[in-house]
Amino acid sequence: MKGMSGHQRISPISEEWLTPPEIIRALGPIDTDPCVPCSMRHGFDAPWTIGDRRYCKCDNGLEREWKGFVWLNPPYGLNIGRWLAKMSKHRNGIALIFARTETGFFQDSVFRTASALFFPARRIRFHKPDGTPGGYTGGAPSVFVAYGTDAVYRLDELLKMRGCLVSLDGRRLK
Repeated sequence: MKGMSGHQRISPISEEWLTPPEIIRALGPIDTDPCVPCSMRHGFDAPWTIGDRRYCKCDNGLEREWKGFVWLNPPYGLNIGRWLAKMSKHRNGIALIFARTETGFFQDSVFRTASALFFPARRIRFHKPDGTPGGYTGGAPSVFVAYGTDAVYRLDELLKMRGCLVSLDGRRLK
């Protein structure tokens, strides 16, 4: 079994896991989601939608143009560094990844380029493609990575979840 996200196998039943809708609502309007499950991309039984511009695995969101504010819950596999490198160049959005601070991609595309981090006090319980809460929390702690001023302000809404908001660009945070 591989790592957890909206797109990688974490159980023999499903390869697609969704970010809880309360997190999506708290982050405000999203323009682009380059990593939606295919059922959400094509509008089939999507329990909620994320963004006006959505790309699924078959669209190869990594190679597509990202516009506006981006929500990135990337595949948690070998290419995660490529996804974060693209986000760090885009500079307008939030990524949700595991808090693997020792990895090369975290050192290069998070610590060196992100504006702020939010470490939730509890692990996130992801949802199944039909919208029901799953029984899985990903197996590791998560972190929200903000790129750009707008993203930092949006992270402020997540403080209701409890956790720690850390500035990486010298900004004074709550």
